[in-house]
Amino acid sequence: MKKINFLATFAVAIIFLTSCASKNKETKEEAERIEPVKVEVIEKQKIAREVMFSTTLLGYETLNVAPSVTGKIERILVEVGSRVSKGQLLVQMDQNQYNTTKLTFANLGVEMARMEALKETGSISQQAYDQMKLSYDQTEESLDFLKKNTYFTAPFAGVITAKNYEEGELYSGQPILVLTQISTLKAFISVPESYFTLVKKGMTVELSTEVYPNQIFPAVIDIIYPTIDPTTHTFQVQLKIPNSNELLRPGMFARVNLSLGEVDAMIVPYQAVLKLIGSNDRYVFIDDNGVAKRVPVTLGQRFDDKVEILSTEIASGDKLVTVGQARLVNGVKLKIVD
Repeated sequence: MKKINFLATFAVAIIFLTSCASKNKETKEEAERIEPVKVEVIEKQKIAREVMFSTTLLGYETLNVAPSVTGKIERILVEVGSRVSKGQLLVQMDQNQYNTTKLTFANLGVEMARMEALKETGSISQQAYDQMKLSYDQTEESLDFLKKNTYFTAPFAGVITAKNYEEGELYSGQPILVLTQISTLKAFISVPESYFTLVKKGMTVELSTEVYPNQIFPAVIDIIYPTIDPTTHTFQVQLKIPNSNELLRPGMFARVNLSLGEVDAMIVPYQAVLKLIGSNDRYVFIDDNGVAKRVPVTLGQRFDDKVEILSTEIASGDKLVTVGQARLVNGVKLKIVD
């Protein structure tokens, strides 16, 4: 048994020593390896910072006409496509409960006036008065609630974009109507966090659609959301789009051009940037005193065969490998050729 254990231990030691020798050999070969490359000095250039986004247009305001309680729909005064003005009556629900509560509230009003007169003469106790006042206030709140859920009026001017019931049907949860404002639209774009300090509320952007290929529509940045999404590293921006002529409609696909002025940027040949297999991570190789240094980068704006790169590890004057970079690994010695 001892002999077998000794042989097993000896075999493991041999494998370990062989593995170490192999790794040392590979490391030695890697250290002695020299790759011929071409390099280009990185210099910052002034560019007009323009960023493109895709988005879908939405109504600036949308209202789902949906009562808080179930009930019979007595009247629907509009159809899909109807243009409505602010304050216009849209839907009338069953009025029985509302009318009953209205009569009760009127009677309580009479009683309340009588109780106030008696209170001034000291003919009733404070407790009796308080009970009547509570009943009056509760009935008033119920009446307001029932009125809002019996008569639905438009809080803004817009167009009816959906109708899900007919008169006489029982409301069961799905909105009766959908009212959408189209004279003003909105859209959302997700902007990379690197532009957070450059985007300001009130900035003008240009919007275009395939429906009107030769026309540019102005829009403004309405809301800048204050947090960054930790997954996508973007922040959301809401655009406000004037649409008084109603050429644009909710649901349209649109492209947004956001101009951020002139900035200094590192522009390099596009082919110098490599992509990590199996992911969307990008990187380049820098000549670090004759040795290849791999540096992760983020792509910015594209200019034909060149691209902007963003990295805190690269500065003006660094030498970027532009030819031969596909053969490189981190730490390999470089031979610069013309």
